[in-house]
Amino acid sequence: MQLRSRLTAGALAVAATIALTAASAVAADTYHAPGNQSWHSSSSGFDHIYVIMLENHSQSSVIGDVNAPYITSLANTYSMADHYYGVTHPSMPNYIASIAGDNYGIQDDNDQNVVNLDRVNLVDQLEAHHISWGAYMQTLPANKLDRSGPVLPNGATASLYAKKHNPFVLFDDIKNNPARMANVKDYSQLAADLNGQHAPQFVWITPNQCNDMHGGVYDTIEGYAETPCPYGSVRDDANDAALKQKADAFVHTAVDTIMDSNAWTKHSAIVIVTDENDYTGDTTNGGWESTSGCCDSPYVGAADARISPAWTGGTYGGGLIPAIVVTGSGPHHIVDHTPYNHYSLLTTIEDNWHLGHIGHAGDTAGGVVAMWPMFAGSRR
Repeated sequence: MQLRSRLTAGALAVAATIALTAASAVAADTYHAPGNQSWHSSSSGFDHIYVIMLENHSQSSVIGDVNAPYITSLANTYSMADHYYGVTHPSMPNYIASIAGDNYGIQDDNDQNVVNLDRVNLVDQLEAHHISWGAYMQTLPANKLDRSGPVLPNGATASLYAKKHNPFVLFDDIKNNPARMANVKDYSQLAADLNGQHAPQFVWITPNQCNDMHGGVYDTIEGYAETPCPYGSVRDDANDAALKQKADAFVHTAVDTIMDSNAWTKHSAIVIVTDENDYTGDTTNGGWESTSGCCDSPYVGAADARISPAWTGGTYGGGLIPAIVVTGSGPHHIVDHTPYNHYSLLTTIEDNWHLGHIGHAGDTAGGVVAMWPMFAGSRR
């Protein structure tokens, strides 16, 4: 993680204008918990759910930003949650939590430390109920267990791909199972799979680090037009603007690829989120713009060595982040005010296919509820 940006005053003005416009357009279509628990009870669910996971940007730094016009248009046209949080910090525990319902005490990005993650996960649930799945990683190395890639002609390894952003290869019962690993594919195979006879019902998409707003690639790599992509700063500088533009273009292409495929119907949905909010270098909390959270985000005691000696203790959430749902039945102009996080997304996926719940998913006592109001209009 490196320094991340905040909106300039001009971009904030744009964001405010868009937010006011959206609010006036959707005043009758806003939602709060706990009413959403009844949404799934009379429905047979979606046929296909797609998740696109982006990186390291807060809600206010993306929605309404002049460098993310397409993502902003999706938020204003379809459904947006304005109280969706990352589960925690930094990236890797959010990815793990998204498909396992728990971060299992992991509060770092060192995937080399995750050597025996023998835990039940979403893939176990999907396969037990005969629901097909695919995980599509942009710039996936030939050796799917490599930490980064691609390998350059000089033998060096570029950091376009990051293993910590691929939760599927972190779990023992996936990475050690060749049949399951066959479903972890390079993103370039997505279009063909969605237009084939056996399009996966659940799809996860991770862009590479130039296209997910992470950054950190400083070399121009032949064959990868998105390079270089240096880290942005806290000032919404040119590097951060470029990261947002690249992510916006990736999301546009990915959504078009999904919507133009044979698998897209009115019973399909795309979820677009980031993992957590911006890194700002705040020495009191591990470096983050915010550690706000909800819905079973971890409580971390004061002066925890994984965070900072200056950490005073409390909820260690991932801050407010963008969360958008695009459905196949068309625009809905919904702003959902219910507190959500990645556990809520997992709960929604589980409830859609009647998978049961794992970890913190479905923990209504802890505030973890499904996101059905954001899927309004596509329910059968």
